[in-house]
Amino acid sequence: MRLGVMLPLSDIGGEPEVVRDFALAAEEIGFTNLGLADHVLGVNVASRLDWGDRNTSADLFHDPFVCFGFLAACCRKTTEFSTQVLILAQRQAALVAKQAACLDVLCEGRFRLGVGVGWNPVEFTALNENFHNRGRRSAEQVQVMQALWAQPHVTFEGRWHRVEDAGINPLPVHRKVPVWFGGHVEQTLERIATLGDGWIMNAYGPGAEIEAAWGQIHRQAEAAGRDPGQIGLEVWISGGGGDETSWAEEARYWKRLGATHLTLTNTYNRRRHKRIPGRSVAEHLAAMRRFHAAVAGLL
Repeated sequence: MRLGVMLPLSDIGGEPEVVRDFALAAEEIGFTNLGLADHVLGVNVASRLDWGDRNTSADLFHDPFVCFGFLAACCRKTTEFSTQVLILAQRQAALVAKQAACLDVLCEGRFRLGVGVGWNPVEFTALNENFHNRGRRSAEQVQVMQALWAQPHVTFEGRWHRVEDAGINPLPVHRKVPVWFGGHVEQTLERIATLGDGWIMNAYGPGAEIEAAWGQIHRQAEAAGRDPGQIGLEVWISGGGGDETSWAEEARYWKRLGATHLTLTNTYNRRRHKRIPGRSVAEHLAAMRRFHAAVAGLL
């Protein structure tokens, strides 16, 4: 398993030296992957008193392509940069294909594109995209992008996309960018099995639910003529919801299940996950060192 950590920019801030130094510190501790969440807009919660605990304009999000382009020149030990997840249906497919390919070239093939359907209609409205067909449309977007990455010129005619003998330049290093899907509904599992390179999973803990869903993906992949063993699984473990003993026990479970990526999240505070109490760089790095010491020998 590869060991990753989510960049906690909403806690530590987005100034260039902070982002750079934190990423380099993560490398030195021993994390090989860096993950970054995505939101284009946040609502003004003062006008939406029933918004709940979702993201707002008070939460800082760097654009993942810009941030990873910056870090690609700084971080040489990092083996993967990954979006977790980019809300694909808010964006134009050809543009994302171009941005992902450019980033992949600049980081020498170390980019993994995690995509999701999103939950916030406010963002879709502002970006002039349809919130209601986002799942079906995103599946076609992936097909468009995979074609543009693989071939210098593409002709594509779909329900929502049309490419007329055109292509992007540069192409990604390996003529593809791995596409991993985040989400847990039936349609997402099917897209992982038929189109995806992996699943970014943060809803389930060890047990029957994840084993059933993972088994479903494998069966659907086989039915589609794909090798299930080529589909990766990334799971999140929260730094605020356990200790060295429970982290190690959970890491062993995920390895037995076949997970390929284990990612530490110290700010996510939903579902089964709990954020760490502190918000400073020092407190985040201390939590990362504890977690790494507990699981590094089990990977």
